[in-house]
Amino acid sequence: MLFTVALLVVTLVTAAWLYSKYCHNYWAARGVVTIPGYIPFLGHSHKLYRTSYPRWLYIDEVYKNLAESKFCGYYEQLTPTFMLMDPELVKTILIKDFDHFVDRRHIRLTSKRDGVFTEMLTTINGDHWKGIRSVVSPTFSSGRMKGIFPLVALKADALVDYIHRQIKSHSALPLQKTFALFALEVISSCAFGMETNAFECGGETTFNVMVEKLFAVSFFRKIKLFLYLLSPRITSFFKISLTAPEIVFFENVIMETMKQREKGGKRGDFLDLMMEAREDQKDPNLKAPKYPLKDATIVANSILFILAGYETTATTLSFVAFLLAQHPEQQQRLRQELENIVKEYGTLTYQGIMEAKFLDACISETSRVHPTAHYLERMCTKDYNLPGTDLIIPEKTIVSIPNWSLHHDPQYWSDPEVFRPDRFLPENKDKVKSGTYLPFGLGPRNCIGMRFALMETKLALAKTFLEFEVSCAPGQEQMEFAKEIRIMKPSPDMKIVFKPLINCEQELARRDCDFSHTVAKEEQ
Repeated sequence: MLFTVALLVVTLVTAAWLYSKYCHNYWAARGVVTIPGYIPFLGHSHKLYRTSYPRWLYIDEVYKNLAESKFCGYYEQLTPTFMLMDPELVKTILIKDFDHFVDRRHIRLTSKRDGVFTEMLTTINGDHWKGIRSVVSPTFSSGRMKGIFPLVALKADALVDYIHRQIKSHSALPLQKTFALFALEVISSCAFGMETNAFECGGETTFNVMVEKLFAVSFFRKIKLFLYLLSPRITSFFKISLTAPEIVFFENVIMETMKQREKGGKRGDFLDLMMEAREDQKDPNLKAPKYPLKDATIVANSILFILAGYETTATTLSFVAFLLAQHPEQQQRLRQELENIVKEYGTLTYQGIMEAKFLDACISETSRVHPTAHYLERMCTKDYNLPGTDLIIPEKTIVSIPNWSLHHDPQYWSDPEVFRPDRFLPENKDKVKSGTYLPFGLGPRNCIGMRFALMETKLALAKTFLEFEVSCAPGQEQMEFAKEIRIMKPSPDMKIVFKPLINCEQELARRDCDFSHTVAKEEQ
């Protein structure tokens, strides 16, 4: 009996091992270079999803080692995945032949709690994505951004006031947390129609606490994510929810706000804009998009503001501030440009901010050096013959694009590790090779909120650098990164120093006042 059981176990293990070997021969059998170092059953997942060594650095090692190849294959567990390393093929996939790569990775959602993701732009696919995108896109037009600008400006002023208060008792402030409060205030105001007063409470409001819980990855959530990565079928069979319970809180907040808006009292924020789009579809006399915009769609894409815009905005602001702290000469160039804008317009207007060329260049160069999204993914929706080859990429294959490596390739960028904003000034932009710079993606499925993200980032930076000289905290002259799989962001221990600047006009007024006092004393 014992011998029979042992024989059965050995047979099953051998069969499983042979199956794993068969699956991991997929790319080699098709003549595709395969990333070395995969192991049975896990493939390359043990290297892709570790926190001890950043994914972007591991992929960059592969990128450099396979520099002669335009593409390669690797394995997520037993599933073959394809990686493009050539800018021309990247453009072809994301733009020219987009109809073959419309979708992002399909996520199996079987729990009722996951329902919100069935209407979210980043997770839906096919015609459903096209329909909702066509309805939501107009809310991100330049005209709409100009209308929301005053709401964002109020939060940028609040950020400056917060920093002033904090530096009275702290020599250096937490880098990521400081800008995260701003990002959260903007989102709560512009997407949820709420005033959370995060700056006054130091981030201890209910809304802020729920957002922090939403992004905190507990041990239990890690287990569920690991199970999903190991086998989506397991999580689907047992109806395991991947959605954080905090999502329900935000769903309720938005639904309640929508009910109040329907009774009157608009703010001109994104919630209003989406509700107006929904109402327009009901009017037979207006040329509105035919695709229906449901309440669930509005709720889902309001929550998307947090999921897609909170950490990324805070992180981009943190990286820009830190790089300018490292490069005081570039910081002074930016400040001079901003002072000239204030002189021309009287204040920081929407038009002035959008015309700030060096400010735009600083953000663009930061997004090249430290892209928050260090890789992109698309799913092949129908068999595709890769141009210039006889290779067929099968339907449902995930295609990955290594943003960070393309952003740091010396073939396309001279001294790629050097922070050089001039690369992105108008006279130099035509030198940037298309397909090598992808901070917001490329093609029809690029980031829909790009205009808004850039506007809030520019405004926060402009207000901050007009008010403060920013420098690195002692002992933290080099960036340290958080141990994250999802996005690249600073370590929570990183701090930065803000030193108030004396406005020239204020200084002259003070001097005139001092002179008047001196004259009065002499006359006495």
